Amino acid sequence: KIQKVIQKNASAPTLANNWKINLIKSEIKNLNFKFDDENAISINKGIDYKHLNINNLNLYTENFVYNSKYIKGKMKFRSSKKLRIFDGQQNRETRPNIFKENNLFALPLAKGKYAIIQGEGYIDLPTYTGTPINYESKLDFVLKSSKIGNSEMQYLDLAYASSVIRTFMDDPSLVLSIRGRKFTPKFTFKAGEHRQDIEVSSVQTEVDGGYEGRNQIVLVEAKNSGATNTIIRQLFYPMRQWSICGKDVKLVFFENKNNICTLSEFTFDDVNDYHSIRLGKQASYLIIDPAE
Repeated sequence: KIQKVIQKNASAPTLANNWKINLIKSEIKNLNFKFDDENAISINKGIDYKHLNINNLNLYTENFVYNSKYIKGKMKFRSSKKLRIFDGQQNRETRPNIFKENNLFALPLAKGKYAIIQGEGYIDLPTYTGTPINYESKLDFVLKSSKIGNSEMQYLDLAYASSVIRTFMDDPSLVLSIRGRKFTPKFTFKAGEHRQDIEVSSVQTEVDGGYEGRNQIVLVEAKNSGATNTIIRQLFYPMRQWSICGKDVKLVFFENKNNICTLSEFTFDDVNDYHSIRLGKQASYLIIDPAE
C-alpha cells in the first residue's frame, strides 16, 4: 500500500539535477523473503547480506525523500525473527552495499524504528604512537584474578582498579557506577549532511564502564581488537543519556594490546550535533604490579 510515490515540480525545467521522489507512506505486511548468493561464503559474525532468511516481515516507511543531493526518511519494521540489519552496522564495513554506495547510515529512533541518514555516520579510531608510561599500580597487592582470561573487560577493570582511569582523567574521585544496558530518555539532535532533526526515545544503549566523580561522569567503551572505525552513535547516545545527571560527561575509548592499555578521549563540541565529535587527549600505560 503506497499512498504517494512521486511528487514533480511542474514549474521547474526538467534537468538532471532537478528531480525529487517523495514516499509519504508505504506498508508491507507479512513478507517472507529468502536470498542466497551461492557464490558467496557464509559468515559467522555480523549481518550476512549474501544469505538472508526473513519471515513475517512488517515494514513501514514514512516521509522518505530521495533527490540528487540526499536520501532521508524513517523506517519501522517487525519480524518473527529478530532482524539486525540496522543494529549490526557498527562500522563502515558492515553496512550493506546500497548504504556504502549512497553514503548512508542508520540510527535507531525507538524500538524497531530507524532513520536512514545520508552523511558520515562513523569516526576513525586513532592509533596512538607515543611512548607508553610505566605506571605503578596504586593497589598494594597483585590483582591475580586479572591474569585469568583475555578480554577487554578484564583489562578495563584492571585499569580502573590500578587507578589508570583516575590518572588519565585527572580525577581521584571517580568510582564505578554505570555498567551494562539502559534505555535512553527522549532527546532530539541534528544529523546528516543536511542536519535533519532526529528524535530518539527509549533506545537501548550499553556502556562497558561508567565512572562518576564529584563533577563529571566518564563513559568508557572498550575497543574491539582490530576495529579501525566505529559508529558515532556508540558514543553519542550514552553521552546524551547520562547528561540528565547534570554533570559533564566525558567519553573514552579503551584498548589493550600486548598488556599496554591506551585511552583516547572524545568530545562533542555541540551536544545537539551528532557530527561535532573530535579527538582529545591520548595516553598509553604499562601497568606495573606492586611487589609481592
